Amino acid sequence: MALEKVNDENQQTAASLQKPQSPIGFVQKLLIIYWRSLLLLFVGIYLPLQIFGLLALEVQQKEGSFPWDLPILVTVHSLAQPQLDVFAVILTKLGSFWTVLPILSIIAFILLLQRRWRSLTYLVITTAGSAIINRTAKEFWHRVRPDLWHSVAPEFDYSFPSGHSMTSMTLIVILVVLTWGSVWCWLVLILGSLFILAIGWTRLYLGVHFPSDIIAGWMVAIAWAIGVSLIIRPLSQSANIISEKPASETKLLSEEQELFNQE
Repeated sequence: MALEKVNDENQQTAASLQKPQSPIGFVQKLLIIYWRSLLLLFVGIYLPLQIFGLLALEVQQKEGSFPWDLPILVTVHSLAQPQLDVFAVILTKLGSFWTVLPILSIIAFILLLQRRWRSLTYLVITTAGSAIINRTAKEFWHRVRPDLWHSVAPEFDYSFPSGHSMTSMTLIVILVVLTWGSVWCWLVLILGSLFILAIGWTRLYLGVHFPSDIIAGWMVAIAWAIGVSLIIRPLSQSANIISEKPASETKLLSEEQELFNQE
């Protein structure tokens, strides 16, 4: 009798699983499964691209600065003094691509030694893509840099979007992604945010960028770095750079293997 009861329950369960679901129930289950990814897509990609697009459109149409650009620049420069000049010149170099590149190269070497090929691929594509996007965007928009005072560290290429802002933001987002799920992630996020803001301040203090250049650089870097992470999925194995026993990142995921076989 007990065995028959168990069989009846199993049959009822199987029948309930095979029973067609209502549209509302199906959508609800999908949202429960994917709400985090949808939220990341909205906050990490759509909003940054929307902000960047609005700034870029205004720059292209008006070919000048925003009403709030010059007042912010003047306010920041009002605090200028020789000691701050030296500090800003030294600090701003930390946001340069040629300063960040060796740091990322060291991280890439560590990932290579740890056989974290998926994370390594993410780092290389994100870094190279960020540099290419910045260079092409500068050439496309041709925005002239501000010329309100003599800068102690002048720049001679185009202004929009800020390369230092993009580089510093790209570095921190990569580090956040690679340390995601570890105790180091929050430390990277907090210190990284201060680093990003500090680099942005130096570009304004030195008078080589409008505030809108800084914001645009941040936004496009966030969208690009997060977008690449959603495709390459370095977090799919729940691994991070400081794990003692990294999960294997040397194999294609099942859906990736299927796509590869179709090519």
